[in-house]
Amino acid sequence: MAQPRARRAARPREEVFAAARAAIAEHGLAKLTMAGLGKDLQMSAGHLLYYFGSKDQLLLETLRWSEEQLGERRRAALARPGATARERLASYVELYLPEGPGDPRWILWVEVWGRSPASAELRQGQLAIEIPWQADLVALIEAGAATGEFTPHGTTGDLATQIRALLDGFAVPIAIGLPGARREDALGQVASAAAALLGHR
Repeated sequence: MAQPRARRAARPREEVFAAARAAIAEHGLAKLTMAGLGKDLQMSAGHLLYYFGSKDQLLLETLRWSEEQLGERRRAALARPGATARERLASYVELYLPEGPGDPRWILWVEVWGRSPASAELRQGQLAIEIPWQADLVALIEAGAATGEFTPHGTTGDLATQIRALLDGFAVPIAIGLPGARREDALGQVASAAAALLGHR
């Protein structure tokens, strides 16, 4: 009697997310297939669909995983002992902006934004991922105002929204490799605008 074939153990979810992020960054979601991703991971497409249901769900879960990783770094940077509010803001901005063209994390965001108009699930998922970024920036501005390092004009929520909108506006051209869009220039422009909004002393 033939022995039953051993089933291959499922890949850890982190390994699936890392492979999906790399594949989406390189080829885009439109060219990603569950069969191709499964082949890379030595898993079946059916197995991936069982866990994620659709490419949109895989995209959202991969983005959430990616942002959770960065969230750990952001929280550590904002809690750095002895750092001034201005130094914490600089760290926040540096983590927010893409590292350069094709930044895998930001390509995920571009893909999510492109598909969000047709998917309430993606819109809600995107909002949930953005909330900690907003909350951390609000807390940072409030802490700077409490120590007198910032003299903000307006509510902290509105100011945080304006700064993040500015960051998003600089980030997308960098991530997609638009000619002339440079991370170094964006860092300087955001620092200048934030100083005007927050009244750095």
